[in-house]
Amino acid sequence: MFKVLENEVLAPGLHRLVVEAPRVAAARRPGQFVIVRSAPGEERIPLTIGDADGASGTLTLFVQAIGAGTRKIVAVPPGGFLRDVAGPLGQPTHIENWGRVACIGGGVGTAVLYPLAKALAEAGNQVTTVIGGRSAEFILLEKELAAFSAEVRVTTEDGSRGRRGFVTLELEDLLRNPARRPRSVFAIGPVPMMRAVAEQTRPHGVATIVSLNPIMIDGTGMCGGCRVVVGTEARFACVDGPEFDGHLVDFQGLADRLTMYHEHEAQCRLAHAGGGMP
Repeated sequence: MFKVLENEVLAPGLHRLVVEAPRVAAARRPGQFVIVRSAPGEERIPLTIGDADGASGTLTLFVQAIGAGTRKIVAVPPGGFLRDVAGPLGQPTHIENWGRVACIGGGVGTAVLYPLAKALAEAGNQVTTVIGGRSAEFILLEKELAAFSAEVRVTTEDGSRGRRGFVTLELEDLLRNPARRPRSVFAIGPVPMMRAVAEQTRPHGVATIVSLNPIMIDGTGMCGGCRVVVGTEARFACVDGPEFDGHLVDFQGLADRLTMYHEHEAQCRLAHAGGGMP
């Protein structure tokens, strides 16, 4: 059992949980994730480790409550317990000093981006962070990212905060300016956003890393649910990723796999809300 110390609402449907998990906190590296269950028999949910404190033995997890499983996780109050927090899983991010890098976060992807951007800054990179959301209330961790970013650029779809439009507008400005062009780009967010970023950087020859979010069950490569095509090879996001070269990812195949369980998930949400299974 893993004790929840804090449970804070950051934005509609998005929670920040601080959980006691000493062994995971001591071993975790940026880019890795855990698989969480709220109780025995519940769905296994993969969650990126937003931050870790080895001294206090705690993990920070950002959870978007969309499906039945994630709603049960965020319903655990401070002082309550999660049944399982298994990890760290996946490959850690390859970090080096490229000089100038851009970190692009869309929606809840900004929370996942946070530990990566922090590690890049600590390695000596000049980090330009671009974050976006539907409106101002969905802009996450702006102040926290500003603490180690050279600059933070904000976009919202409705123009209520920062520049009106998508994160790709700000990225295009950076790519078109040779003096500001990053040597590497890291993008985390919805599949269409990551795909658009990869297509933007391709003609400029800028290395682009994306963090993928396919369906995972066991986190060990056994179930095959997180299979993605990268270049000409089938890879498993849980053991080979979750980060891959964005110029090689088959985003259409990834998008198709993410829709496989939509009907079942809708039934689970209905049951969780008290409507019963159809």
